[in-house]
Amino acid sequence: MTTRQAWWRAGVFAAAAILGPGMALAQSGDASPPSVSADAQISRHQGEARDPGRGAVTNLPLPRYVSLKGGEGNARRGPSLSHRIDWVFRHAGMPLRVTAEFGHWRRVEDQDGAGGWVHYALLSGVRTAIVQKDMLDLMAKPEPRAKVVARAEAGAIVRLHECTIDWCRISGGGEKGWVPKTAIWGVDAGEIRD
Repeated sequence: MTTRQAWWRAGVFAAAAILGPGMALAQSGDASPPSVSADAQISRHQGEARDPGRGAVTNLPLPRYVSLKGGEGNARRGPSLSHRIDWVFRHAGMPLRVTAEFGHWRRVEDQDGAGGWVHYALLSGVRTAIVQKDMLDLMAKPEPRAKVVARAEAGAIVRLHECTIDWCRISGGGEKGWVPKTAIWGVDAGEIRD
């Protein structure tokens, strides 16, 4: 393997720097309970939505994927600053799945299902994914026998480009290649991207 092919081994792309027990999320000590159940607020608000598969605020599909805009984002128990902080996401570009909307707030979850309510200003529409298989081969074409152009470690956060029914093209560290969709988190099984 050339140095160019091992681009995800060091720095921010190293698996230990991305994921691990308690590393992607850190629990907060803020203990103020919500005054009204966040789920009750959301149920009332979403009852007004015309299409349950669309966000009541943005009319964008739910669920959908976004990414963390900065290096840190608080996930709260409910959709306001008065709600307790349950988690802190700590990796810029981390893919998150939006499952609900309320005003300027989006309920998000990570690949493990952990999360909470995050202010929309902390989120980006830039699509990213997390590599789930260690030393994942990036292929020159979306074919199992294509030439390997690079490898990525498990836990690497990568940019997501186009996707077919079975393959996605990803990039990071100056490298780009195709991987099986099942080897990454941040895209739905049936999703096709041009």
